[in-house]
Amino acid sequence: MNRDRFRGFTLIEVMVALAVVAVALPALMVALYQQIDGTAYLRDKSLAHMVAANKLTEVRIVAESTRRLPQGRDSGVQEMAGREWYWWLESSETELPDFHRLEIKVAGDEESEGEPLITLAAFMSSDLEVAEETGGGSGQGDDPGQDDESEQDDESEEYDEPDDIDDIEETEDPDEYEALERQNEEG
Repeated sequence: MNRDRFRGFTLIEVMVALAVVAVALPALMVALYQQIDGTAYLRDKSLAHMVAANKLTEVRIVAESTRRLPQGRDSGVQEMAGREWYWWLESSETELPDFHRLEIKVAGDEESEGEPLITLAAFMSSDLEVAEETGGGSGQGDDPGQDDESEQDDESEEYDEPDDIDDIEETEDPDEYEALERQNEEG
């Protein structure tokens, strides 16, 4: 009989291969679970950031309509993506006059205020009347030293930039573009 014809793996070689698989497979499973946990953490962190951004937008809208900023602390629950998210808002004055620091913390459960998923900080001016008086943030306030003629000269200048985003109109038709320019010059 020819020995080469029946040559295969020995028992020891098979046992070593099984030992390698037995060590590598759990390590691979642990890495996979860590990846899944990391993905879930990033998803939760992204959703928490959306909750904080929504709350900041809500605070800005309420501040504009009531003409006052929230004071002190506030907290609540908001539902997003089929889950309840707990948020905490803290408003404090800064060293600069008329500026407040808003800090919004968001967590997945009520006990996690000390370790939130996200903390969003924003600064808002408490001088809410000034934005309305300056005509949409043009940066020019009323100067008592200006006379009426200089104000009329400013109004007759050529149209440079829109004061508000609603004034922007886009067109690709040259005739329509000229009509819009004439309308802006007249109005």
